[in-house]
Amino acid sequence: MRTDLSGANLAGADFTGADLSFALMSFANLTGAVLRGANLTGADLAGADLTGADLTDADASGADRRRAILANTRGLDTVKGLTQR
Repeated sequence: MRTDLSGANLAGADFTGADLSFALMSFANLTGAVLRGANLTGADLAGADLTGADLTDADASGADRRRAILANTRGLDTVKGLTQR
């Protein structure tokens, strides 16, 4: 079963080192969230707002980030599996 956080208001949440692999997080509000070292493998981040979030050393291999908002997101250059578009 996949964790369903779709559309949830998770602004400022601390997910440091969390296992969010294959989580459904489409259109979630993750503004300012801390996702340092989080496992986001295969997560659905489509349309999620990650403005100002910290993704340092996270693993986003296979994550769906279509239409995700990544403005002022920290650590993008350290995220595994993330290619800049």
